[in-house]
Amino acid sequence: MSRIQRAILSVTDKTGLADFARKLSGLGVELISTGGTAKLLRESNIPVKDISELTGFPEMLDGRVKTLHPKVHGGILHRRDDPAHRTAVAEHGIKPIDMVVVNLYAFEKTAAKPGVSFDELIENIDIGGPSMIRSAAKNFQDVAVVTSPADYPAIAEEMAKSGGELSSATTWRLAQRAFATTAAYDSAIASTLERVSANGGSTFQDKGFPQNLRLSFSKIMDLRYGENPHQKAAMYSDGSGQGVANGHQIQGKELSYNNIVDLQAAWDLAQEFDEPVCAIIKHTNPAGAATGKTLAEAYRKALESDPVSAFGGVIGVNRPIDGTAAEEMAKLFLEVIAAPKFDEAAKAVFSAKKNLRLVEITNAPQKWVLKDVSGGILLQDADVRPLHDSDLKVVTKRPPTAEEKRALLFAWKVCKHVKSNAILYAREGQTVGVGAGQMSRVDSCKMGAMKAVLPLQGTVAASDAFFPFPDGVEEIAKAGATAIIQPGGSVRDQEVIDATDRHGMAMVFTGVRHFRH
Repeated sequence: MSRIQRAILSVTDKTGLADFARKLSGLGVELISTGGTAKLLRESNIPVKDISELTGFPEMLDGRVKTLHPKVHGGILHRRDDPAHRTAVAEHGIKPIDMVVVNLYAFEKTAAKPGVSFDELIENIDIGGPSMIRSAAKNFQDVAVVTSPADYPAIAEEMAKSGGELSSATTWRLAQRAFATTAAYDSAIASTLERVSANGGSTFQDKGFPQNLRLSFSKIMDLRYGENPHQKAAMYSDGSGQGVANGHQIQGKELSYNNIVDLQAAWDLAQEFDEPVCAIIKHTNPAGAATGKTLAEAYRKALESDPVSAFGGVIGVNRPIDGTAAEEMAKLFLEVIAAPKFDEAAKAVFSAKKNLRLVEITNAPQKWVLKDVSGGILLQDADVRPLHDSDLKVVTKRPPTAEEKRALLFAWKVCKHVKSNAILYAREGQTVGVGAGQMSRVDSCKMGAMKAVLPLQGTVAASDAFFPFPDGVEEIAKAGATAIIQPGGSVRDQEVIDATDRHGMAMVFTGVRHFRH
C-alpha cells in the first residue's frame, strides 16, 4: 500500500498507545482521535485532531455517534485504484484515512462484573468501533487496521524501515485478525444476551447455559505434539491474560501438551487453599500435597508424602516462590513449577536448571468445563462448590476430634482433585496415601494404603463419592485410619456406618460428591 498519511485512533485498551502514536506522528502521519484517546495523546504532547474536526459534526448522544459518518467511512472504504471512488470522495471533500487503530469496549469484562445492571451491559456494546474495523479490514488493500496493542511495535518498525508504508502481506494479516476480533466480539455479545432477562433495567440475570454456544480462542502456540508423538497439538487463549493458557513462562524448554494438562491440575489444587500450599502432580493426580507456614515447609511435607512419584512432577503453589523454597525444590528433578510469581532469589536458584520450566500465572477461576464427545461437546459448571460447616453431618457414635476434623477438611479439598474412584489418606496439612482412578472403590482404598510411605496409623480418609459397600471402610480401618469423610447417599449407608462404629472410627457425611472423570 502507499505511504500512510492519516490515521484514526480510538481505543479502550490504551496499552502502549502513546508510544505508538508518537512514532506514527514522527513518520508524518496525521492523527485523528476521539474522546479519552485524544485526551491521552494531548497529555502526552502528541499532536492530534478531534474527530469533529474531520466530520464537521460534534460527538453526540453521550458518544454513541462520533465515527458513524461518511467522512470517516468514506475515507476508509474508498478504493484508491478506482477513479470513480476517487472522484466521489473528492466531490464531497472526504480525505483518505489510511490506518484505523481501534480496540473495543470491554463488553465481556462488564458482563463478568458482579451485580452489573442491564443498562450498563447494553451501553458497553460498541457500535462505531466494530464498524470502523470492518470497513478498514474490507479495504485492506488500501487501509491498515490495527486491533491489538501487541502489533504496535512490529508495525512501527516496518513503517520506519519503508518510509511509512506497510506490505500487502502485513495489511492482509491485520485484516484477518480484525475480522476474527469482530467475530469474537459479536459472539460474546450474542452468547451473553441469550442468558439475560431484560426487565426494565434490572440487574443482569444469568439464565444458565446459552442455547447456542459460541467459542472464540486465538492460537498462541503450536506444541511439539499432543499426548503422544503421533498426535499434533496447539494451545489457544481466550485473550483474558489470565489462567494457565495465558501464563508467562520465564524459563525452561517449551511446554508440552502433557505439561500443560498437569499444570492445570497443579494450579487448580493449589487454589483450594488460603494458607501456603504445595501440590506435586503426576498424570493429573496429586503425588503429594501439603500446607505449611511457609512454601518451603509445604513443599518438604508434600515431597515426603511420595518422593518416588514426585520425580519428574509438576508443582503448583499459591504464593510467590522465594529463594528458600527454590533451594528445596531445586534438589529434585521437576518438569514445571507454576506460581503467582518467582522472586529474584528464586530465579537465581532455578537458573542453574536450564530445562526446568517456570510459569507465572494470574488466577482465573473457571466457570465452565468442556469435554469433547463425538459430534459435539459436553458443558458443565466448574466444580467450585465449597464445603460449609452446615454441610457436615456426623453419622457415627463417635464424632471426630478437633484434630481429626482439621485433617478431614484438608483431605476433602485434596481428594476433590484425585481421579475417581478416589480415596485419600491424610494427616492435618499433609497427604499420606493416594488411591486414584480405580474401577472399584475398595481397590482405591487398598491402593491408597499401598502407596503410603509415611505411617498410616492415625490418619484420616476422604472419599470423593459414597461407599457402596462396607468393604471400603474395612480396608481403611485395616490401614489404621481413625476417621472418614464422604458424601453419603448409598442405599447401604447404614451398613457402612455400622462398620465404622464397630472399629470405633468417626465418619462425617458432606452431602457433596466430587467425581473427577
